[in-house]
Amino acid sequence: MLTSVAESAARLTGSVMDSVSGLQLLGLLCIVYIVFSAAKLFYRRREQINALADFPGPKPHWLYGHAVEKEENLLNFIYETSKQYRYACPLWSGPFMSSLFTTHPEYAKVVFGSSEPKDNVVYQWIVPWIGKGLLVLSGQKWFQHRRMLTPAFHYDVLKPYVRVVADSVNIMLDKWEKHFTMNESLDIYPDVSLMSLDSIMKCAFSCNSNCQIKSDNPYIKAVYALTALTRFRVRCFPYHNSLIFHLSPHGFKFRKACSLAHAHTGKVIQQRKEILKDEKELEKIQQKRYLDFLDILLFARDEDGKGLSDKDICAEVDTFMFEGHDTTASGISWIMYCMAIYPEHQTKCREEILHILNGRNTVEWNDLSQMTYTTMTIKECLRLYPPVPLVARKLTKQMNFFDGRSIPAESLVGINIYCIHRNEEFWENPEVFDPLRFSPERSANRHPHAFLPFSAGPRNCIGQHFAMNEMKVATALILAHFELTPDPANRPNKIPQLVLRSKNGIHLNLKKVI
Repeated sequence: MLTSVAESAARLTGSVMDSVSGLQLLGLLCIVYIVFSAAKLFYRRREQINALADFPGPKPHWLYGHAVEKEENLLNFIYETSKQYRYACPLWSGPFMSSLFTTHPEYAKVVFGSSEPKDNVVYQWIVPWIGKGLLVLSGQKWFQHRRMLTPAFHYDVLKPYVRVVADSVNIMLDKWEKHFTMNESLDIYPDVSLMSLDSIMKCAFSCNSNCQIKSDNPYIKAVYALTALTRFRVRCFPYHNSLIFHLSPHGFKFRKACSLAHAHTGKVIQQRKEILKDEKELEKIQQKRYLDFLDILLFARDEDGKGLSDKDICAEVDTFMFEGHDTTASGISWIMYCMAIYPEHQTKCREEILHILNGRNTVEWNDLSQMTYTTMTIKECLRLYPPVPLVARKLTKQMNFFDGRSIPAESLVGINIYCIHRNEEFWENPEVFDPLRFSPERSANRHPHAFLPFSAGPRNCIGQHFAMNEMKVATALILAHFELTPDPANRPNKIPQLVLRSKNGIHLNLKKVI
């Protein structure tokens, strides 16, 4: 019996020793992995420092880099920095991630003139939602999709959208009529965002969601949730790690909203394919109703006669929804803010608009080309408040600039559109609001990359005419109905997220135009 007990004790001791050895091995592997990862980070940091050696810039904090205490101070920090470093300077986000920020049209010309892909830092986080559409595609597939989607933005297709957008704007104005009785300012951004989403739903799917009146539409809720969660992830540094975000409650909500949005898009695509199964030509459909974005996608063919897959169609529709509603909502909201703080220009625009509309409560296609002063004013608003203030490219090869400096492959290059629009070398008194900057005479000799509200080059915004038309329609109808004044107690605080937003909303006072 004593022998049996001894054997059992020996086996137990051996098992414990094995467990200890296993834990020690696991701990050693973890230490090796951490040391290896840290070495990679520091090696990458050294590579970045060497790559940016020709570009002086402000000294970064050893841990925070050039992070600012308040996000509303970021644009002003970069703007003031751009005055000191004329063409470009490096900025660090923490100790291991840098980018070369360009603030000069000549540098922007080189970057936008290339076919380099957009950066994968932020956009990789929204791929689970929007898929791989035009926004994130690169190479031959991007070129193929771009060519197939271009007909969707031909003026013949855009023409009927003017009335569609006008109807959506009038729904928003009816809501504002009710608010008009209240003796307080209105944060216009949420209403403008809903109006823009309503318009894009009609133009993308021919879907009347009624989202401006009833906000319980599951798809609308999913789009808003995905947009808000993406913004939050940009601001929350720990969520930059995919594993941490995936395991978090916010990551769960993101995946749930993605599933809902994809289910809706997939269902709409299948229903439309069933409706169109007997149709062979877009022209015949166009005789019955206006064409929407989905119609164009379903009929799109490449040079071999091959159409887009359901996955590609879903990605392009979701990309159109993402890019189309938030950027336009930002543009319209800041335009209204400018109108409020520059009343003399608001008055001139209103006089022009009322003359064109001549008593009508809607806008027609032919009206848009007559809005000469209003268009110049909108462009001046977009100069000072570009909807997308920052864009970036991830280099696949060395990029050489006009001043002899270069930056190697794998570098991140950011184009600060906000600063380029305020560059004193190309804009006289850049902080002064002057719509006549965009008169034909004064625009004739301007650098082609000094004004970039819709980017430039081969990867410019494919929907820029759609967006510009929507901004014109919204501006015309809003000014025809309301006089806008700012709320001194609620000045907007600019923050550059995926689009240019105000941290505290855009609050305006409304007064009915008699």
